[in-house]
Amino acid sequence: MVTILYFAWVRELVGIDAERLEPPATNTTLGELADWLAERSEHHRAALSDRGNLRAAVDQRFASWDTALAGAKEIAFFPPVTGG
Repeated sequence: MVTILYFAWVRELVGIDAERLEPPATNTTLGELADWLAERSEHHRAALSDRGNLRAAVDQRFASWDTALAGAKEIAFFPPVTGG
């Protein structure tokens, strides 16, 4: 099982802040997981489809879409962070 966390507008679009799931074994990268999640509902698709405006972390470390998920316990999706 992996915990999926959603933050800010991603959470608003998905409609929940977290869920625990058992992704298929074929989901070996962050990008594949995001694709699988986007198929779960229209809300997930709306939140996860524009990868250019979405960031993610695997076990609290920023990650790219080709990051391997082997052994991951927590995945977080959030908007790009800006400073000011």
